[in-house]
Amino acid sequence: MRLAELFPDGDYRHHLTLRRAAPGDFFGRQDATGVVLRERIRWLDAEPARYAALQPGAGDLLQEFVGLLSTWGAGEIATAAAGEIPVVALGRRLEPDILFLARDDAGDFRLRGGALCFPTGWALTEKLGHTLEFIHGVVPGLNAALGPAINQMLGGMKPGVAYLRDNWGIAASAELNLHPARAITPPQLPVMLDQLWLRVEHQALVALPATRGVAFGIRISLHRLDAVLQGPAGPGLRRALASMSTEMLEYKRLDKVRAHLVNVV
Repeated sequence: MRLAELFPDGDYRHHLTLRRAAPGDFFGRQDATGVVLRERIRWLDAEPARYAALQPGAGDLLQEFVGLLSTWGAGEIATAAAGEIPVVALGRRLEPDILFLARDDAGDFRLRGGALCFPTGWALTEKLGHTLEFIHGVVPGLNAALGPAINQMLGGMKPGVAYLRDNWGIAASAELNLHPARAITPPQLPVMLDQLWLRVEHQALVALPATRGVAFGIRISLHRLDAVLQGPAGPGLRRALASMSTEMLEYKRLDKVRAHLVNVV
């Protein structure tokens, strides 16, 4: 997608805008250089328990997803190495991060596991087993605005379709891995635009019909902010920042630099 499409007309708000795509187009190999996979392997080798986990009883979700990869034309990714923990093995072969959701007895979707090597400021181990309402509770206004719609959407997805959406933030690092344990500093004053990046999470949701679960993929793209603000996305980004609530600015860690970014010409 074009960056300008991240910023629809109007003030900043939560929205659940979805596009449809073939799952193989999202989960298949896109990085011909191999840089993304090498970076994923580096973190999984260093601290596998921090970046990959699967709750007891959630193995069926992973196995169904692995089986579907072959039907999506990405079967080579599913080949597991002998002796490896399955969720770690998948994380070493799949370019996007992958999370697995499943309903509990009350019908609420809970995070059951996955491989999250490139988080944007959150830890898989802290959210594991929790409901989406709990996980989204840290995002100001999200549950009130979209909570029911998200649950309805997850329960009604058609198999064989990837539902795509995008989320954005601004980071003071070109690192893919922003795990909170790394304590990477957020944007600060004085602002240096060539040292800030628009960080975009490209997300894909796919139904797992046999287990009635959901696979949630995340790819990260980074765009240097000086170029973004001078390009077609610049006006929309400035408007989004100007209209963003104080609570959301604090959540995105942009409260110290908003005024400067909005006034960039």
